[in-house]
Amino acid sequence: MTAAALQFYQVSKSYSGAEALTAFTLSVAPGECFGLVGANGAGKTTLLKCLLDFCEADSGRIEIFGVSHRQTAARARLAYLPERFNPPYYLTGRDFLQFMARMHRTPYDDGAALARVKSLDLDPVALDKPVRAYSKGMNQKLGLAACMLSLKDLYILDEPTSGLDPRARILLKRELKALRDAGKTIFFTSHALADVEEMCGRVAVIDGGRVRFAGTPAELMRAQHASTMEQAFMALVAATA
Repeated sequence: MTAAALQFYQVSKSYSGAEALTAFTLSVAPGECFGLVGANGAGKTTLLKCLLDFCEADSGRIEIFGVSHRQTAARARLAYLPERFNPPYYLTGRDFLQFMARMHRTPYDDGAALARVKSLDLDPVALDKPVRAYSKGMNQKLGLAACMLSLKDLYILDEPTSGLDPRARILLKRELKALRDAGKTIFFTSHALADVEEMCGRVAVIDGGRVRFAGTPAELMRAQHASTMEQAFMALVAATA
């Protein structure tokens, strides 16, 4: 039996007595493009911090391809992009991609790097410039390129379209679909519910640190008698308030 790409079982976490996650249980299969949606403060960031072992869950179990997330080896098969991504300001874009290749233990190929940044609408000329001269959108494209060049099996992306203009968002979705079609697993958070509906085979709604729904976007809309993801999300959250 193939292990889940991600398995959260009864994960709970609190800060100073305030619950951020409560018995959070969810499974993501290999090869899925899975969206996690929720309002600010719903628990998305805490869940990712627990998953990546940036903080310790109070209880529960998390596994990455069947390996406990507490083991460093569990993270060898994933690449992660945080929501507030700021590469070291003193590096050039190429320096950063080369550094990340070493971190991921992936050979650096300048031709592949140039093709990847172009696919995300980042001018290759920018790779010779220090990232302190980059805009927020350019930083985001660089971080996404570094993730995709890692050639990992699992991509954890926190608000990956943050700072991107419409053209770049369209191109990113095309690249993520290509990764999905190649059998890679994508787990991302997003406030752009239309993107989630378009991209994801399944979605989970987190509210108050709990899973309020897990299933396909179509199932969510049917359950809430809604014609759009936005309407379905609002109806679900209002019903559980």
